[in-house]
Amino acid sequence: MYEVVETDAYRALKRTLNRRQGFGLYFVHCTPVQGEAIIEKMTTEITGKKIEVLNLEQSIDNLYNLIEERNQKKSFDILSIKGIEKSLVDYIKPGIGGEGDYYKLDTVPPLLSHLNLERERFRDNFNICMVFMVSKFVLKYLVRRAPDFFDWRSGIFEFPINNHYLEQVSSQLISEGYSRKYPSWTNQERRHRILEIKEVIDEIYQNNYNQANLWREIGLIYAASQEYEKAIASYDKALDINLDDDAAWYNRGIALGNLGRYEEALISFKKALDINPNDDAAWYNIGIALGNLGRDEEAIIFFKKALDINPDHKQTLKKIHDYDSL
Repeated sequence: MYEVVETDAYRALKRTLNRRQGFGLYFVHCTPVQGEAIIEKMTTEITGKKIEVLNLEQSIDNLYNLIEERNQKKSFDILSIKGIEKSLVDYIKPGIGGEGDYYKLDTVPPLLSHLNLERERFRDNFNICMVFMVSKFVLKYLVRRAPDFFDWRSGIFEFPINNHYLEQVSSQLISEGYSRKYPSWTNQERRHRILEIKEVIDEIYQNNYNQANLWREIGLIYAASQEYEKAIASYDKALDINLDDDAAWYNRGIALGNLGRYEEALISFKKALDINPNDDAAWYNIGIALGNLGRDEEAIIFFKKALDINPDHKQTLKKIHDYDSL
């Protein structure tokens, strides 16, 4: 659980919202969990003003109408807005290696066109403070693609991640449960997760161990999208940090195999086995690569080794049976 401490950033945010009269536009750079905690603390400590929360659960193209509808139902002084990234992520292509993030310059998200065009109406008709809870990639995107709206900001408040919380966030992002879900996620969900992970990788207090694991996680996401070249580049980033990451070598081999680059896949799988010789999946996939190269006799040896380690592996049993039937 993240706890908001009385940092200079929080004190400045609270002081600003307490003093501000009329329209104001603010951006709070934080993680989603931090944002929840900041809103909860503000609601408790800013007692003289009514605070509402607008949680954007899906992509939108008209923020003005949503705020107007909310304001007609209930008056408030401060509106905290979460989830704006859902309307932007389809227009950002996460970079890999030295590419950097790619912004589609020929198209603008409908929401940003709306914000740029309607900014005077926001100012003239809403006597409130709008507080956007945003990540770094959202801030960068708004600066580049919505300058007319963003230039009206009254302030940006930065909430860096401390060491303890950074470790928690990193561990959650590399949870094994996620990798099994990636194939069923939408492209938008996968892109969003890559951007989230990249921000955590770049945190100033991040350690090498987590950086390597997080790059490997990005590789898994790209692989789930069948973007195997980018997956390989991500695994390479992980291996640049930790050459003994057998999981990165193994998954690199899988991606190479999916591209039909079986000789290179063999090298990666064997690297994985050098580190973890009891990885039956690596033995099995070497057999698969050898079979695809027409080296059937060698393939059988590796399938049998995989079976020695994991006698109940049905796919290995089937492969051996198929070869014995030839």
